[in-house]
Amino acid sequence: MPKSMTKGEIITHLASKTKTTKKVAGIFLEEFVKLSYKEAKKDFVIPGLGKLRVAQRAQRMGRNPATGESMVIPARKVLKFRIAKAAKDSIL
Repeated sequence: MPKSMTKGEIITHLASKTKTTKKVAGIFLEEFVKLSYKEAKKDFVIPGLGKLRVAQRAQRMGRNPATGESMVIPARKVLKFRIAKAAKDSIL
């Protein structure tokens, strides 16, 4: 299985494609990530890639795998990312 790109490799690629320095590309990447964290509460859309959003999971019944005892799993917020159709079509 091929390994994924490191942060440094991503910054180098962005810098070469945009003809800027690695420092500028790194700053852009950091700010983009910060913005996505801040805006995820309202659905953060990355055109052509997908949508990052916060979803509410309801309370439900579950089972403790160690003891087999039934237990209540409390409601909670989770982070979800939905892949855009364009990305699916391009990759698959």
